[in-house]
Amino acid sequence: MRYGQILSADSANGIGIRVSLFVSGCTNHCPGCFQPETWDFNFGKPYTQETEDFILSECAKPYYDGMTILGGEPFELTNQEGLISLIREFRKRFPSKTIWMYSGFTYDKDLVPGGCRYGPYTDEILNSIDVLVDGRFILAERNISLRFKGSTNQRVIDMKATRQKGEVVLTPWND
Repeated sequence: MRYGQILSADSANGIGIRVSLFVSGCTNHCPGCFQPETWDFNFGKPYTQETEDFILSECAKPYYDGMTILGGEPFELTNQEGLISLIREFRKRFPSKTIWMYSGFTYDKDLVPGGCRYGPYTDEILNSIDVLVDGRFILAERNISLRFKGSTNQRVIDMKATRQKGEVVLTPWND
């Protein structure tokens, strides 16, 4: 797995102050994507144990509310495999901090058994995150006044409530 950048003290990609990891590789290729360079799976730097250690040490600082993983596309199967260690360790060290993930894939279509991005780590990731912003960016539905999403079709999903209820539960930030 590779990544394009790590943002410290990010306040745009989730509630509060966050560490945001932008992974490389995306097969969605949404027209109007704000980071088309991240479509390339070889873009950026190799994700190493040192990268993971940096992210976790940064997240340990008391002013961070959590971590956000976006891209590129975190739910590409190779990225899921690369991210599972980080997610497991984050949950172990910081049980009260949140994990947000962004995906162009749709939770209840693509990330379920039989879906195009369902793999060996998908359920564990979905059970470990707090919020999933899902859905492809659609340029015709772009709206810069939306919080935490770029187009009106995208959803900001409360993953804990969704997994408990067995159906999609949206957060208050869907306006």
